[in-house]
Amino acid sequence: MDDSHSTTRVPLALRDEFSPQAAYLDTATHGLLPRRSRRALEEHARDLAEGRFHPADADPLVDRVRAAYARLVGVSADDVAVGTHVAQFVGAVAASLPPGAHVLTATGEFTSLTFPLMARQEHGVRVREVPLADLAGEVGLATSLVAVSAVQSATGQVAPLEDLRAACAEHGTRLLVDTTQAAGWLPLDASRVDYTVCSTFKWLLGTRGAALLTAAPGALAALRPPAANWYAGEDRWSSLYGGPLRLAEGARRLDLPPVWSAWITLERSLALLEEVGTAAVHAHNTALGDRLRRALDLEPAGSAIVSVPVPEGALERVAAAGVRTAARDGRLRAAFHLYNDASDVDRLVGALRG
Repeated sequence: MDDSHSTTRVPLALRDEFSPQAAYLDTATHGLLPRRSRRALEEHARDLAEGRFHPADADPLVDRVRAAYARLVGVSADDVAVGTHVAQFVGAVAASLPPGAHVLTATGEFTSLTFPLMARQEHGVRVREVPLADLAGEVGLATSLVAVSAVQSATGQVAPLEDLRAACAEHGTRLLVDTTQAAGWLPLDASRVDYTVCSTFKWLLGTRGAALLTAAPGALAALRPPAANWYAGEDRWSSLYGGPLRLAEGARRLDLPPVWSAWITLERSLALLEEVGTAAVHAHNTALGDRLRRALDLEPAGSAIVSVPVPEGALERVAAAGVRTAARDGRLRAAFHLYNDASDVDRLVGALRG
């Protein structure tokens, strides 16, 4: 990371935390693992291989991650449930909808958010897709739930969350926000949203296998455990065998057993992000995204994700230039995070121009 090319300053210690082998502009697919997280993962693998790992020892770590994530999104740790995938938590919200419920979602949403809701259509739940820009205006008295990503996966468009919160509050509608493409770089206040769900292997720099749900107290009461299990027990290690059902209170009754390695790495990655601060990450990432947009004669959009149409052969030129991006919905998608700087933007622009 070359500060002489940086659009904004991030701590110098980050130089030693990441080791991209090329211009990596694909965090919207998965983030890069910091060195501290990689070391923790390697230590965990050794402990497993040598018989030193004790599952119960991971419980305090999971709860520390729960608390760190709660601080990141502005809620109490008591309002956070832990799991493995976003779709599982969206399924719990979907199962709480009564027959005849009307759901609004944005056209082109990532299907981990929409498929669990659409799967309830056979139970009388109706799902309607409208353009993101029109979503707030379509909320009405008959709308039971609005489900939207804080940042669109395919396009990088930032949802009008304030307008959606106001529209939902006016009509008594629940709001479900997927923060997978936002948590870690976009300032979020989950305390003002009924439900948020997040997978952590992108901007939160974890490995796949950890997801979190937040629920406002009133909204939480409507949810039933998607897969009641021992880990959601009030006392986990005395909930291994037999009845009666004895789940924890609050959001923890929705917990799912953790993929240990995912939480071990996530604890270190969240600590790094907390050291930097969301405001600094936001400034850094969006400055790079807008630098790319200006270079391509586009208006700034204030997003860490930039999606642009490209001519035939451009994706191949970009890859040959050692720039990692993604192709989504027939367009090139570039996503910027702490391990990127202005030289990465210029390298991409040069490859696009041939």
